[in-house]
Amino acid sequence: MLPLIPRSVAAFYREFMACLQALGIEVTINTLPSEIRNPFRCDEDEVHASYDPVYVQRFWRILVQTDTVLQRYRSPFLGKSSPVHFFWGSFDLALTVFSGRGAPERQGADRITQEAYSHEEISCGFWPGDERFPTPAFYSYTYPEPPGLGTTSILPAAAFYSQELGEFFLRYDDVRSASSPEQALLEFFQSTYEAGATLGQWDREALERRVR
Repeated sequence: MLPLIPRSVAAFYREFMACLQALGIEVTINTLPSEIRNPFRCDEDEVHASYDPVYVQRFWRILVQTDTVLQRYRSPFLGKSSPVHFFWGSFDLALTVFSGRGAPERQGADRITQEAYSHEEISCGFWPGDERFPTPAFYSYTYPEPPGLGTTSILPAAAFYSQELGEFFLRYDDVRSASSPEQALLEFFQSTYEAGATLGQWDREALERRVR
């Protein structure tokens, strides 16, 4: 058992690796974090040493509640979709659905990005934000983005399109203060999907289960 208490990243890394070694587990880990500006190697980072269990618990509850809505949103979709998954680099919880058609090659993109966007998709989820958008929010984007998507009316009314990031956003605080947070979030995921799929000329008749 490795207690979660305030200590440096390097100290946690040493204790974690020692636990694995005690269990006879030999692993090789790239200690350089991804998708972080000016990263410190995990085995050398004595700078970052805070751990606030109250806020960790709150963040975990956001992920759990978002997962519930994402599962409900995905349930009528018959096409290929990802599981609900968590990106360790950007710390977002995401779900992606696919049209079944290939997408144009992203010019200048690296191999990982080329593969990630090799097919038409609509992705949505929760993101705690970064320096480009420094507030927690729910997001949705369509790739490739069809003409007119950014000017489409989306639910709920608090949702908006960011020209800079090319995505729809709904701030977490707007969901939290809604009379029905779950319904507001479901409306956001569903209306952004419908806008992207319709303007992108997806075969919605074949991809969606009609509720009767």
